[in-house]
Amino acid sequence: MSQFNENAKWRYATKKFDTTKKVSAEDLATLKEAIQLSASSFGLQLYKVIIVENPELRAKLLPASWGQTQIVDASHLIVFANQTKFDDSDVDAYLTSATAIRNLPEGALSGYGDFMKGSLANMPEDVRPNWTAKQTYIALSNLLNAAAELKIDVTPMEGFVPAQYNEILGLDKLNLNASLVAAVGYRHEEDATQHYAKVRKSNEDLFLTL
Repeated sequence: MSQFNENAKWRYATKKFDTTKKVSAEDLATLKEAIQLSASSFGLQLYKVIIVENPELRAKLLPASWGQTQIVDASHLIVFANQTKFDDSDVDAYLTSATAIRNLPEGALSGYGDFMKGSLANMPEDVRPNWTAKQTYIALSNLLNAAAELKIDVTPMEGFVPAQYNEILGLDKLNLNASLVAAVGYRHEEDATQHYAKVRKSNEDLFLTL
């Protein structure tokens, strides 16, 4: 755990990436697995993770990202997109997968499936996209922690126009919405931000014991 905290102290939101350094295929696979293993409500993972490598596509995203150059300079750009719609078929897909992976008899999870379907059916329509968007933040946290262990920099970004991302990446057609962006790569030696002392609330201000 001490190493975990040291990694957390090491990481920061990188402002300037080294365009000459690329994340290896092996390390990218590790980061993808960390995202894949993220916790989510009911385990449904109602989102997609888009890895944008195409430089022309990333150039189109730059104006939609408030002109932040990390979008084009980082080794990889990861877009977390939450499902805007979901139904019983998403639950059924999860149950089919869980039954096979856990080697359970058919129908063993039907009771849990009915519980999930009932819970989701009672969720108001206007709440649903917000609920699925929250799940992407959990996945982002896994990416941040895994990358820090590998000494790979990640800049989590909310400073972009989701509607423009959705149009450029064709997410609307897939019932997806860009909720978070993460630029992944290696800090440039000229990025002065890496030398700033980390500013966080004190334990006294942050924690409340009841």
